[in-house]
Amino acid sequence: MSATATPMGAEPVGGLSACGSFSGKVRHIKIASGYAANIFYGDFLKLVNTGTVEKDTGTATATPVGIFMGCFYTDPNTSQPTFNQSWPTGTVASDAMAYVLDDPDAVFRMQANGSLAQSTLGNNIAIVQTAGTVQAGRSKNSVNASTAATTNTLPLRILEFMDGPDSTVGDAFTDVLLTYNAGMHQYRNATGV
Repeated sequence: MSATATPMGAEPVGGLSACGSFSGKVRHIKIASGYAANIFYGDFLKLVNTGTVEKDTGTATATPVGIFMGCFYTDPNTSQPTFNQSWPTGTVASDAMAYVLDDPDAVFRMQANGSLAQSTLGNNIAIVQTAGTVQAGRSKNSVNASTAATTNTLPLRILEFMDGPDSTVGDAFTDVLLTYNAGMHQYRNATGV
């Protein structure tokens, strides 16, 4: 509900193509053993020069490779294969693998931290980084309503508003559909990692 602040990070809903629905396809990319940050379902990830992924903590200058959809690792305490919706900070596991929605044309839903007017459609927007919920394993990131502008370096683009019974354009916390701004996704960034 966009009358209440309920940020849930980036939630995939489809793709930019006319028949692009979210199929659940992800790429498996390693997480460094002992990586010391929590990563939650719906957080943005970036590739780093070690060939692994880390949480992308950028706001106005993020260059994500995709959205974290969960992970696999062998639990160091139980020695059991573990599938998890979040990465627990500092987990030591040499087989740690993130499930990453890395499609540069992905469309995802996020909530703004304030009201967005119809006139912001097509604008670029920054990310608000907030600690996720450990119990639920979900991101609490949102988009920063006060940054919606034509600024070409902002990482996300507003494609559409979630207009329905629980969300309306201009609500106190507007729900929006987004994609990556041109050149901000790491696969489309000319400089590479």
